[in-house]
Amino acid sequence: MFGLFGKRGAGASRGGPLAGLTVPSSAGVLSCRVLDPVSEPVRQAEFVVSDTAGRKVLAGETDPYGSLLATVPAGEYRLAVTAEGYTPYHGNAVVAESAHASLGDVLLQVAPPQPLPEPGDWEIDPTHSQIGFTARHIGLARIHGRFNSFAGAVRIGERMERSAMHVVIDAASIDTGVRMRDDHLRSADFLDVGAFPTLEFYSERFVHKGGSRWAVTGALTLHGVSRTVTLDTQYLGLGNGLQGETRGACRATTELHREDFTLTWQTLLARGIAAVGSSITIDLDVQIVPKSQA
Repeated sequence: MFGLFGKRGAGASRGGPLAGLTVPSSAGVLSCRVLDPVSEPVRQAEFVVSDTAGRKVLAGETDPYGSLLATVPAGEYRLAVTAEGYTPYHGNAVVAESAHASLGDVLLQVAPPQPLPEPGDWEIDPTHSQIGFTARHIGLARIHGRFNSFAGAVRIGERMERSAMHVVIDAASIDTGVRMRDDHLRSADFLDVGAFPTLEFYSERFVHKGGSRWAVTGALTLHGVSRTVTLDTQYLGLGNGLQGETRGACRATTELHREDFTLTWQTLLARGIAAVGSSITIDLDVQIVPKSQA
């Protein structure tokens, strides 16, 4: 772990690795290197630099060598560093005018694994879960929506990798906040809810990707077509609700292409711009409870 303020006072425009770097007279340079417990660099660790009032000044990821290098106005800062599978780090730094505040090596500690749900039958709690989506509109804006009605069951195996899940979504419950648009999405141009009243996802493949990351792969049936889909899933752990009930939580995301499910309706605007984008991002926030508690 580095010292509270690390090294200070090295001119950013003088010799060394910062030679030739132009720094405004009212600013300085903040740097550090993020390492794991065996002193290997942690690439793409996420960092946030905040001021003394808690306002975010800078955010980003470390480079392939685990390094962070930034020019910031002179002042006092709070540094937060997070990375998948590691305990978050928080530290302080003071950056002087025309100076280099080097925080040295930040050593991240391996986070203890989150306890997994007990084997058995669990259910998705729809009142504390959401299935949302984002689509491009006219090549510029993003349209956000969700499905308001769905149900799901999860059977947790003796080993998590042997688990299974089945989710059924009411297609007519699509909701983007605009009635005319929602009616169009329910029509034969898109979901055709009269012919295909539900969307279904079934998976028996849970693959641990390290840390809290899992890949949940299964068959998504949409508009009468089934395709293999993988949910990039972050397991958030277990907790207790207001009534003392056990709850498990996760976030997941995937990207679908409309054409894969024969959702091919399209109209072009001036200059050939498509009114609706071909890809749709799906975002899920899910809480599950043991079936007897649902």
